Amino acid sequence: MVIRLIYLLACQTFRWLALFARSSAAKDTEILMLRHQLAIARRSQPPPRFSWSDRAVMAALLRLVSKQRRTQVALLVTPRSVLRRHSRLVAWKWTYPSRRPGRPSKPETLRQLVVRPARENPRWGYRRIHGELVGLRRDIAASTVRSILKEAGIDPSPQRSDRSWSVFLKAQATAIVATDLFHIDTVFMRRWFVLFFIEHGTLRVHIAGITRHPTGPWVTQQARNYLMDLGDHAQSIRFLIRDRGTYFTDSFDAVFQAIGVQVLPTLPQVPRMNSTPNAGSDPAAARPPTAP
Repeated sequence: MVIRLIYLLACQTFRWLALFARSSAAKDTEILMLRHQLAIARRSQPPPRFSWSDRAVMAALLRLVSKQRRTQVALLVTPRSVLRRHSRLVAWKWTYPSRRPGRPSKPETLRQLVVRPARENPRWGYRRIHGELVGLRRDIAASTVRSILKEAGIDPSPQRSDRSWSVFLKAQATAIVATDLFHIDTVFMRRWFVLFFIEHGTLRVHIAGITRHPTGPWVTQQARNYLMDLGDHAQSIRFLIRDRGTYFTDSFDAVFQAIGVQVLPTLPQVPRMNSTPNAGSDPAAARPPTAP
């Protein structure tokens, strides 16, 4: 009996000495496995039941243990069962449907970048729009531009190339400014002329100036003052509509052309081409809108 006790103590001593040769990471992993199994055994007895998360933890920890130590670790199940669970976990990772099948949806910013020039330029086809986007360094295929236009309900270019004046005004409303003069008769029967500009997109009216005798130099100076008041917002103007009055001289057009604005004179005897109130119409209709 004494000899057996000495033998057991010697074996246990050699086991403890063998622990010093192992790394701290291996010992910590084994301690974690034993603690986890002990928690499972206390949670459900008898018999202990492994949940899905328990199997995943045991499989992950056992992969950190060397092959020589796997047969020596005290486990509630065999190492083969744990490794089989790990294989199932890896297979589930690569077979789980992480995304929807098919091509990814197009970003909303890209859709707006394609739809906006198509609506503002009815004569542009998808090839022209694709070329403009390539010039902006947008990596997009021509077929993608065509599919976006089709989803937005925009017909091909020949079917939507309406060149009427009303279509032009609607398409370019945010970039159009019209100008004209209207007159006011005071109680002393004196007539004053008011120069104003109106934005088609917002219908905002800018009163540029008032005088009794509108002349070309005066109108030109008021145009300069108007652009100075707009500041950076003047860069958004692309078209200026005016009538063929003698006070709208070449110097007046040059003020807007200097910043890249295209001046569009109305046709002779076609007052409806200008959306501003007509100075020669009914005085009630020629009253100026309230300036903001």
